[in-house]
Amino acid sequence: MILSGGVQMSGNGKRRSYDRAFKVEAVRLVTEERRRVTEVARNLGINPNQLHRWKRMLSEEGQLAFPGKGHLLPDQEELRRLRRELADVTEERNILKKALAVFSSRRR
Repeated sequence: MILSGGVQMSGNGKRRSYDRAFKVEAVRLVTEERRRVTEVARNLGINPNQLHRWKRMLSEEGQLAFPGKGHLLPDQEELRRLRRELADVTEERNILKKALAVFSSRRR
């Protein structure tokens, strides 16, 4: 069985991206139909390592796997937000330190 659809070529034609349904169906062929990864990968025109990676992601993350381009898993999104917040607070602290130094030097 060869899956169709789910493939998008980028402008230069070298990098392909696959939609979530395509990835889930490819993994299903391996897990539920007990087909070999190499066979499914060859039929789909993908690298077997890619299929192994999709299989691992789906088993580890379940419904949260393959969030799509530009979307992060909830843990990754929180980490990104916290890092951004830390950078903002660090910048504010540095500004206050400089202001304190300026005002302290004026009194002398």
